[in-house]
Amino acid sequence: MPPASFEFLVASLRMQAEMAMGLIKMSDDQPVDLDASRHLIDLLAMLEEKTKGNLTLEEHRFLENSLTELRFRYVAAVGEESKSNIVLP
Repeated sequence: MPPASFEFLVASLRMQAEMAMGLIKMSDDQPVDLDASRHLIDLLAMLEEKTKGNLTLEEHRFLENSLTELRFRYVAAVGEESKSNIVLP
């Protein structure tokens, strides 16, 4: 096990969000769960707010970059899902 660290916590939550969005697949039948990914992104955002001013520069950048990337990927995943749910006459 890697040592417990802030970076490991952020990386763990980030990976869970990516798995929920279907970006990382553990199996072929793994469902996409955008609600869960949104919840994990919200958890990281809360962590960012609650730790403001208490992180090293590297920790802050890692959290901020992770959130930015996850938010962009979430918007793309929602867009893809809405395209696939369009029913044409």
